[in-house]
Amino acid sequence: MAEITKIVITGGPCAGKTTGMSWIQNEFNKLGFKVLFVPETATELISGGVTPWDCGTNLDYQICQMQLQLEKERLFEYAAGSMPDEKILIVCDRGAMDNRAYMNDEEFAKVLDFLHTDEIQLRDSYDAIFHLVTAAKGAEEYYTLSNNQARTETPEQAWEIDDKLISAWTGHPHLRVIDNSTDFNEKLRRLIAELRSFLGEPQPLEIERKYLIEYPDLKWLESLPNCRKVDIIQTYLVTQDGSELRVRQRGENGSYIYCKTEKRRITDTTRTEIEERLTQKEYLQLLMEADPSKRPIRKTRYCLTYDNQYFEIDVYPFWNDQAIAEIELTDENEEIRFPEELKVIREVTGDPAYQNASLASA
Repeated sequence: MAEITKIVITGGPCAGKTTGMSWIQNEFNKLGFKVLFVPETATELISGGVTPWDCGTNLDYQICQMQLQLEKERLFEYAAGSMPDEKILIVCDRGAMDNRAYMNDEEFAKVLDFLHTDEIQLRDSYDAIFHLVTAAKGAEEYYTLSNNQARTETPEQAWEIDDKLISAWTGHPHLRVIDNSTDFNEKLRRLIAELRSFLGEPQPLEIERKYLIEYPDLKWLESLPNCRKVDIIQTYLVTQDGSELRVRQRGENGSYIYCKTEKRRITDTTRTEIEERLTQKEYLQLLMEADPSKRPIRKTRYCLTYDNQYFEIDVYPFWNDQAIAEIELTDENEEIRFPEELKVIREVTGDPAYQNASLASA
């Protein structure tokens, strides 16, 4: 069976998506991937005369766009499954949740009802999300409308849409934001590095820093448009080779996704990590292999995008004075910028007492 990975390349207007996908094609073909591209649906529709201003309402247009987007993805996945290649990368030029930035809450709820789905299933159906920040944020001199006839946004509108897009995808387990802190070529090299790291090329590394923080203001977190709450139950399985093997249920309000993760430590900050999506049936079967010496860990995770960084803040039911904040990096020496509302007690990266496997044994 082919190993099929489906990712989204998203970002505000004039962010470099088109060039970035050309780089992805060149780089990952060399690494043995068959790379398939799902074209941007909004550009197809608008260029063909189906626009939000010509349809009866914005809701009518969004239903058209979402249906076409999801049908194209289903066809690409079907085609990928028929191919003889061992590694297939499906790259979506924007994903279904991008449309969330162009709808109000009522419209979005109606679209979900029409599609018979929910936000968790829609957002987390992709394996990873890579957001390229619009040139209107930090590279204003390069912002242009000339390279896409369907683009009409002013720099101010582009900034606002960029924020809404990040907010729409916040809560996904693998969201990366690539900003304009470097020149454009280096920005795209960072995109390739993030994608290589996620795909495990040359090996599946996870570079993570972990901090013990004071118990956060949950009302503040839940009020932020760039923060999403998810409930997690993770169960550790019996292993014979010293690796850490766990299964996880992740979601909220009765809608969940399931995955299996195997980790092996290299340094205090770096581990190899292999993750596999599971069906509910597979998840329930693996629960029979649970390690009896460890209890399942339940936690509420707040996924927070801040200053183009993606924090995961874990609140546990057995603590009322502290919590854990984690952030994944592409470089062990990368600078970390915390919101001033989060009070760091100390870094606990590499401290076994604050690993979830240890907390499960407590």
